[in-house]
Amino acid sequence: MGLGLGAAPGHATCGSTACFLSTLTQDGSLAKSAFRLDLSYRYVDQSRKRSGTSSTDEVLTPGVDFAAGELELDHHREIKTGFQLVQADLGYGLTGRLTLLASVPLVSIKHHEHVVIEDGTERFSDGDGTIGVGDLQLGARYAFLASPRDLLLTTAAVKLPTGAYRRLDTEGKITEPSLQPGTGSTDVIGGFVYSRQILAPWTEIFLSASYRHNGTSDLDYKLGDETQAAAGITRRLGGRWTGNVQLNLRHARRDRFVGEDVPSTGSTLVNLTPGLRFQASASLSVYAFVPVPLYQRVNEAQLTPRIGVVAGFSRQF
Repeated sequence: MGLGLGAAPGHATCGSTACFLSTLTQDGSLAKSAFRLDLSYRYVDQSRKRSGTSSTDEVLTPGVDFAAGELELDHHREIKTGFQLVQADLGYGLTGRLTLLASVPLVSIKHHEHVVIEDGTERFSDGDGTIGVGDLQLGARYAFLASPRDLLLTTAAVKLPTGAYRRLDTEGKITEPSLQPGTGSTDVIGGFVYSRQILAPWTEIFLSASYRHNGTSDLDYKLGDETQAAAGITRRLGGRWTGNVQLNLRHARRDRFVGEDVPSTGSTLVNLTPGLRFQASASLSVYAFVPVPLYQRVNEAQLTPRIGVVAGFSRQF
C-alpha cells in the first residue's frame, strides 16, 4: 500500500527490544548436510518508565508526520508496550564449516497503550499495535577455528524488508515504526561467537558480539544502528540438564527521520539472563531463558523492559 498525499501523522518512538533475547541455541556449527530448526516464543513487558538512568512518572514522546516530514514533539504519553514473537531459525550445513542461515518472525504481536495529547485534550488508545509476519533474515556462518575445546564462528547476514511497515492505527494513520511487523529497510548484520571448554565436557565459557547497520525505509525513517554483546558460562548439571548464565548488552543509536535525530530513541540496556536446557534426545532440546534488567539508560524519556522470557526447542535432522 502506498503512502497517500493526505497521510496524517503517525507515532514513531516506542522502542522494540523483542530481538534482544539471546539463547545461543542457533549459534553452533553444523555438520555437512545437517539441518536444524529452532522454534522460539519470546515475550517482553516494556512498561518501566525511564528518564536517563532514573525512574520517571511520565514518558512524553514525539509523533512523526510522514506526509509533512515533521516531528510533533510531546505528541503522546507512553503507558505500556507488550511484545510477543514466534520465530523460526533455520540452519543448513553446506560444508563442515559453512552453515547457511534463515530467520523468520512467523507471528509478531505488539500491544501498545498510550495517551494522545491533541489541542490540550487527552485521549487514551490501546488499539495501535499490530499483528503480522516480520522481516526475513538470510545469512551464513563460518567456523574459522574448530578444535575439541575451542570454536570461533563468524556470521554475516542481511535483513530484507518483507514484513508490513505501513499498518494503520485506530485513527487511520500510519502507526509508529517500532510497532510495525517489519521496518521497510534492508539491513546488514555481522558478528562472531567464541566458545571454549574450560572443564571439558562439563563447563564452557562464551563471548559473542554483533553489529547491525539499519537502512532507511521509503518513508525516510531509519531505526538506529545496534550493537549487541554477550558473555556467559554454560555448565552441565548432570543427566540431561544444562544451565546457562549470560550477561547481555544492547546499545542502539538514535532513530533518524528525514535526516534528523528523533528524540526519545536510542538506549543502552544490560540484562542478566539465566536459562535452562533439557536434552530430550540426541537431536532434540528444549530451553527457557529469563532476561532480567540490570542497567538501563535511555535518551530523554522512554519505556524500557521490566521482564522478558524466551522458550522454545531446537531439533537437528
